[in-house]
Amino acid sequence: MTINRRRATGLMAASALLAMPYVRRARAEDQVLNVYNWADYIGETTIEDFQARSGIAVTYDTYSSAEEMQAKMLAGSSGYDVVVMAGISLPNFVKAGVYQKVDRTKLSGWNNLDPEVLRILSGFDPGNNYGIPYMWGSVGVTYNMDMLRERIPDAKLDSLDLLFKPELAAKLADCGISVLDSPTDIFPMMLRYLGKDGDSTNVEDYQAVVEAFKPVRQYIRTFDNTNYLNAIPNKELCVINNWSGDYSTAKSRAAEAGVDINLEYHVPETGAPAWVDCLSLPTDAAHVEAAYKFLDYMLEPEVIAKCTNFTNYANGNLASKPFVDKAVLENPAVYPDDKVKARLWAPKPFSEEQERAMTRAWQTIKSG
Repeated sequence: MTINRRRATGLMAASALLAMPYVRRARAEDQVLNVYNWADYIGETTIEDFQARSGIAVTYDTYSSAEEMQAKMLAGSSGYDVVVMAGISLPNFVKAGVYQKVDRTKLSGWNNLDPEVLRILSGFDPGNNYGIPYMWGSVGVTYNMDMLRERIPDAKLDSLDLLFKPELAAKLADCGISVLDSPTDIFPMMLRYLGKDGDSTNVEDYQAVVEAFKPVRQYIRTFDNTNYLNAIPNKELCVINNWSGDYSTAKSRAAEAGVDINLEYHVPETGAPAWVDCLSLPTDAAHVEAAYKFLDYMLEPEVIAKCTNFTNYANGNLASKPFVDKAVLENPAVYPDDKVKARLWAPKPFSEEQERAMTRAWQTIKSG
């Protein structure tokens, strides 16, 4: 589902200003492009560089949750020409007529894409007709190891027991537990943890997830998708359920702020969803020609590598690897090894009934 998502107080705001550059509002006669993406989910100068090369004036807007973006897109007449969309949600949006097919003849860089990432995305988008792979990764848990070991010296890091066994979660409540505010990521992972099918279409299974949260809800400090990138360097959290790239982002931001912090990221041994975010074109996009110029630009290996180097998320462009910073490329949280890959799976798309039931169950969980 771009992550991006992803140094002390003020560091997050500073990062956001870098990731969301101010651009002048275009005059009617200018070439224009309107882009909608996750906060902190693009290269530091990507937008400015594209504007300088193309002469196209970009208005770049961001969202902080998938639900926020989905509501805006489903309402229609969004005004956007390119949208970063979670692959798993793409089928329902295509069915609703929100996105148009991608014309590959207008994309000279399509062959730069990683066939394995295209394969994963094809589970959501058969034939890869509506989405262009952007970033991909896993769902897992980041730990502040010093804070964790102080409270639970023998903690098993690849188990969700630390979050969902009340006797363990209680010991960690004071140092801060954060859970993603993303039911489409949480429910498949939790179903696997509970010994059920992570792709279960039986909405009654969601009640098991609700019950699993009940005894630990009091120990969860926040349900959050973005603010933990500020809280982790501030040492306000010790167990953070997050997307893979955010581990590296938090670690690098702590280093930039001169904060000494010992972090580790782990994928649960019971399995976790793999996700692919993609670039898509709304059906009612007003500036299609400019959109394709931007999409082809984003397919350039060096361009997308800069996005990965800034966001610490793996991109779906195989040709970009020579340009990705070695520290990022060799980070198993970002580019996982075969052992970790074996724990990952691409969840099947959710039906509308599932999404409605999941949303209701999630509200029950959050409200306690």
